[in-house]
Amino acid sequence: MSSVQNVGDARHRRRLTARVKGSLRDVRGQLALLNRKVGTHLELKDIDFDCLDLVNSHGPLSPSALAKQAGLHPATLTGILDRLERGGWILRERATGDRRAVVVRSRPERLGEVYDLLSGMNTAVDNLCADYTPDQLELLADFLDRVVIAGRESAEGLDKD
Repeated sequence: MSSVQNVGDARHRRRLTARVKGSLRDVRGQLALLNRKVGTHLELKDIDFDCLDLVNSHGPLSPSALAKQAGLHPATLTGILDRLERGGWILRERATGDRRAVVVRSRPERLGEVYDLLSGMNTAVDNLCADYTPDQLELLADFLDRVVIAGRESAEGLDKD
């Protein structure tokens, strides 16, 4: 392989990498817009909807674990949990084994409202995934998992500054 071809390959790779990064920014923007619109329909502030999503995905969680995952100060989280509890979205319960500790869990009877609003996106993603082979889906899932890890590590790096 000639050095001219190597230079061309390197440029092509940089362009593709830049395209992937640009697409990730676009995905972030579109998902933020979708989440804002869903939150508006549910009469939830953006941060409240984000915390509800974390509880749905990773719960039940202690308030301190939720604050860490959301990148929020515990005092800020208290107000968010108060609003979510008043709205009937979450329950605060005593942790088993330690009556002093509290866990936050979502109320399953309310989740249908969220799922209904996200059904269009879920169907669209199901249709997109149908166009890929299982091996391609495995590659995409691995890439996205690694992007999540990179984002988490980058955010943690900012905490050290």
